[in-house]
Amino acid sequence: MENIKITFPDSSVKEFSKGITAFEVAESISKKLAEFVLVAKVNGKTVDLNAPINEDAAIQLFKFEDNEGREAYWHSTAHLMAHAIQTVFPEAKFGVGPAIETGFYYDIDINSQLTDEHLEKLEKKMLELANEDKLFVRKEVSRNEAVEFFKAKGDQYKLEILEDIITEDAVISIYEEGAFTDLCSGPHIPSVGKIKFVKLLNVSGSYWRGDEKNKQLQRIYGISFPKKKQLDEHLRLLEEAKKRDHRKLGKALDLFSIHEDAGPGLIYWHPKGARIRHIIEDFWKKAHFDGGYDMLYTPHIGKKALWETSGHLGFYKESMFAAMSIDDMDYYAKPMNCPFHIKIYQTQLRSYRDLPLRWAELGTVYRYEKSGVLHGLLRVRGFTQDDAHIFCTHEQIEDEIIEVIRFSNSIWKTFGFEDLKYYVSTRPEKAVGENELWDKATKSLENALEKEGLNYEVDEGGGAFYGPKIDIKIKDALHREWQMSTIQFDFNLPERFDMEYVGEDGKTHRPFMVHRALLGSIERFMGVIIEHYGGSFPSWLAPLQVAVVPVSQNHIEYAEKVEKELKESDIRIVLDKRNEKIGYKIRDWETQKVPYMLIVGDKEIEAEAVSVRQHKKGDQGTKSVAEFKTQILDEVKNRINNI
Repeated sequence: MENIKITFPDSSVKEFSKGITAFEVAESISKKLAEFVLVAKVNGKTVDLNAPINEDAAIQLFKFEDNEGREAYWHSTAHLMAHAIQTVFPEAKFGVGPAIETGFYYDIDINSQLTDEHLEKLEKKMLELANEDKLFVRKEVSRNEAVEFFKAKGDQYKLEILEDIITEDAVISIYEEGAFTDLCSGPHIPSVGKIKFVKLLNVSGSYWRGDEKNKQLQRIYGISFPKKKQLDEHLRLLEEAKKRDHRKLGKALDLFSIHEDAGPGLIYWHPKGARIRHIIEDFWKKAHFDGGYDMLYTPHIGKKALWETSGHLGFYKESMFAAMSIDDMDYYAKPMNCPFHIKIYQTQLRSYRDLPLRWAELGTVYRYEKSGVLHGLLRVRGFTQDDAHIFCTHEQIEDEIIEVIRFSNSIWKTFGFEDLKYYVSTRPEKAVGENELWDKATKSLENALEKEGLNYEVDEGGGAFYGPKIDIKIKDALHREWQMSTIQFDFNLPERFDMEYVGEDGKTHRPFMVHRALLGSIERFMGVIIEHYGGSFPSWLAPLQVAVVPVSQNHIEYAEKVEKELKESDIRIVLDKRNEKIGYKIRDWETQKVPYMLIVGDKEIEAEAVSVRQHKKGDQGTKSVAEFKTQILDEVKNRINNI
């Protein structure tokens, strides 16, 4: 029999018989490995473990601990859930059921409104089916065969998906698992018996294909794990996430509000929330000035012609607000700042000696988001981008990317985020710009990360149509990943706006343009850090740093002296003059999550000191006012995240 060569991640090579499966390759290494492997990647494509390998190939094997393994596990659990739904609700019609970062969901159309009791029943049925340990069997059929199958099944949603596949000779994959068959590209785990612990979390409404004109389906969200302790920990974190919900804390701590009657998706910053935002923006501005950036301010609206030139009206119009007529001309609220920065660039002829130009702006933009996806501070219609654009020569680009990566990392570490992940997204099928430019830009991104000693993953084809990018994800206190910083090449706008600079050779050249956002937007970033800190901000970031709490009314005069001395050093402080019991006041300030309370009574007056209480940590002993002042000013100066 003909042999093929299999190359492993450590570059070792072994020969196997043609047609061997990834599962058999895993088994040849170790029976234990084969037990835990879920899917494989063969020559860059993720496949089922039982897919035959018929040519020389590079192989990777993935367990649940790997992203690819988890995705297949959760996608397979969505399939199992659909099987359970079909068993309990035979009339069910199925939309889509993908894996997501936090588990899986399936959109379904049934006659009953689902309740918690239904979810419990479905969970039980899923585990019964899992115990049968049926295999996931992939079959490839013609488009016509698939249409006939789902027509007989009466599932109009699958038929609509098939309608998008316009070529008659297209090969369609379906997966069978016991008595259930689904339209699916896969891959799946070997069998449902590997799905051990399941929790269906909640049900929400979801318009078919995200279109409000279509029927609203019911979307069931769930999670699954191979080990019970993993499920228990996940559920614990979900409960903690509920407590940390930025919408709940925003109201409790009086940080911001949203008024549906005045316009959904628009944020009203209250004094304490505005104070935090001011601190963040001041820090952001100083960091940028120190990093060699100049600051810009640009308008909120622009003429239609500007957005036609930029391509936004061609590519992005659905996410823009409707035009407003001014002097019989159409103007649009800006969805992005970039065209305005380009107009400033074009106010004079630029030389290679002028470059690089690093221009930053806290620019408020407006984007139309459907009401169903609006979510507190995390998904809004008006927000302030912490935006910047770098215009440079081709020779400068790699050094500029390295500086942006370093800058991003320093910003995130200042806010207490140490666990960062990096992704390089490459050219999609439809893209502008020459291949040579794409290759050079992509290589620059990869070289910059490698020179900084940073591991990264490649998202093949995940770049925007106008250039490759680096995405940086942070992990918060609840181990959730958030997509935040982006470093994005753009070959499109320099071409559309005919941007030029005069090179050392005296000829005109097209500059490289890089879009760069660090925090993403102030609103979304605020939502993330409210939940990351649980509303308990470190003293340098807290809107109110200190509450002076006299034991009784007899101690107010001394408390006023303490307040005055600290306020003179710009410490954000309040004096609690309420005629309430000391225990009540301490509990109240603890609820307000103020970093420090200074308790003053007879003993403190006699010692000319204060009794220090730290939020969540309790009594920190007695200190002189000068000692405490030195401590908190040091925390603020060095931005210590001692929460």
